[in-house]
Amino acid sequence: MQAGGSDLSYQNFRVYTNDDVVGTELGGAVKNVIALAAGIVGGLGLGANSIAALITRGLAEMARLATAEGARPETLMGLAGLGDLVLTCTGELSRNRHVGQELGRGRSLEEVLAGMNEVAEGVITTRAVNQLATRRGVDIPITSGVHAVLYEGMRAREAAKCLMARPLRGEFEGSRF
Repeated sequence: MQAGGSDLSYQNFRVYTNDDVVGTELGGAVKNVIALAAGIVGGLGLGANSIAALITRGLAEMARLATAEGARPETLMGLAGLGDLVLTCTGELSRNRHVGQELGRGRSLEEVLAGMNEVAEGVITTRAVNQLATRRGVDIPITSGVHAVLYEGMRAREAAKCLMARPLRGEFEGSRF
């Protein structure tokens, strides 16, 4: 693993290796769903603090699901988790963030997707992540809210209200994340 990293690294590009395939794959998939949610928050005009909170709680959601599947928690705190998550949730070129923003502004999924020439992977991934979490008994309220918007006809603002209406608890209560 280390040899491959040194072969690919050069002056302006540094490679960090990681042998946690499950954590890397789930981090790369679930971050697209969280980016949809971050876009929705932005599209609703809820501001940078709300987006930061969403990303933070989204990371916890990613870590709960990934560790339930056997991933190492530190993988989600590295480039394959947090690094990719932050970029996808905040980057101007993020297709998933764009779709979420448009949903937050009130456009329909069909209308948004019809106007795109590229794929927003999170749209399909949301369904798979929701099913996996259900099978594993993992609480993923952000993903569940995105699923409700994409596939159950819930309006984005209503999904945000549902998230905010969840019972209050300590940030780390009942979970390592």
